[in-house]
Amino acid sequence: MRIDAFNRVSQMYQATSTKKTTGISKTGKPDNVEISQFGRDLQVARAAVAKVPDIREEKVADIKARMDAGSYRFSMDDLAEKLTDGYIF
Repeated sequence: MRIDAFNRVSQMYQATSTKKTTGISKTGKPDNVEISQFGRDLQVARAAVAKVPDIREEKVADIKARMDAGSYRFSMDDLAEKLTDGYIF
């Protein structure tokens, strides 16, 4: 495409001209956010779960004590099943 042809086309469509926008009229109502009862309950539940520790120390201590004593036994089949429970085959 030739540059002079482009200039003619842009002049035809006034592609280089800009227009100013007018001011936005304000409405009388501010924006509001409403949280449903389910949302509030979910927020309370999340806060309660966040307070609970991720590791159950008493269970870990019991397993450590049994491992130190040499009495901790587990089935490899059970372990494999627990590891694959989250996957669908």
